[in-house]
Amino acid sequence: MSKTNFDVIIIGGGLAGLTSAIHLSKQNFSVLLIEKNSYPKHKVCGEYVSNEVLPYLAFLGFNPFEFGAKRISEFELTTHNNKKILAKLPLGGFGMSRYELDFQLYRLALKNCVEVLQDTVLDVVFKDDIFQVETKSNGNFQSKITIGAFGKRSSLDVTFNREFIQKKSPYLGVKIHVSGDFPEEKVALHNFKGGYCGVSKVENDHINLCYITNYEAFKKHKDIETFQRDVMFNNSELKIIFQNTKAEFDKPLTISQISFETKDPIENHMIMCGDTAGMIHPLCGNGMGMAIRSSQLASQLIIDYLEGKIETRQILEERYKKQWRNTFSLRLKAGHIIAYLFRQDWLAPKLLTVLRVFPFLVPKIIKMTHGKPMSP
Repeated sequence: MSKTNFDVIIIGGGLAGLTSAIHLSKQNFSVLLIEKNSYPKHKVCGEYVSNEVLPYLAFLGFNPFEFGAKRISEFELTTHNNKKILAKLPLGGFGMSRYELDFQLYRLALKNCVEVLQDTVLDVVFKDDIFQVETKSNGNFQSKITIGAFGKRSSLDVTFNREFIQKKSPYLGVKIHVSGDFPEEKVALHNFKGGYCGVSKVENDHINLCYITNYEAFKKHKDIETFQRDVMFNNSELKIIFQNTKAEFDKPLTISQISFETKDPIENHMIMCGDTAGMIHPLCGNGMGMAIRSSQLASQLIIDYLEGKIETRQILEERYKKQWRNTFSLRLKAGHIIAYLFRQDWLAPKLLTVLRVFPFLVPKIIKMTHGKPMSP
């Protein structure tokens, strides 16, 4: 790559990184997106997205339903001892694999003249109002703005000595695609002792099974299959799904050391987006929507800064912090509380009994972890 100077460099090519890249390039800014993996690629993810992001995706020129995304309108929740509740999703959502969604956004980014580089970022240094981004294989690049969109946990978090990286991250995530029968309009969340599993269909009629569990509880078992049989299958819905479907992956995908600790949306003057800025508990099912929403917030402010409407970098950073917290703090708090309550095995069935008596509370709780439709 001959060019080394850009208006914006984005580290990480997941949902936040890709949507930011498309947004900024549509405004004719030069954008370099650095992603360590090639596309397409599966990721450990629930693969359910709230419809709140659809207006923004339309603004970017992307329609997930053109690529077979499943329309989801119903929600099912079960406890580890097989109590169940059904509800309508207030806004609805769609199911689409990260394999397909990220790949199609990547293609759209290229169409919008985003420079995409497959490489690993080793360090970012901010000096004299310019970012110097060092890569493993392609040397150094410069930019006026750098966005951190490198996901849940990265070696860069260690490099930047981010506070959350010093704390325990006790969760393990596991994902597999299977084929079989499951209603395409439904997303289900099935609890088991020590964790919960999300179930929904994606674009190719595969069913995404993605669960998170406490690693300490998991490692008491010999392997994933044993853990599923001895722990997860106590939930009869999970037992039925796992035993009556065919695995489409050679082996499950896993990710460890998942952290839900509070993170700073600004780090070393970098603007953090998506999971890099903060994660909502997967129990709430809207991490993908949050990632896309955060990229919209960041992109709009960056455009104003690069066009001189925001006068200083300090004002840019303060506004992003404020908007990020105003947009997500309630969601994150609600997510922590809901996840904590459902981790109490004795309490979860009682909560479900209350919700069955007062079913109108379910959509209200869902709304607490979701946003309103995003204006373009």
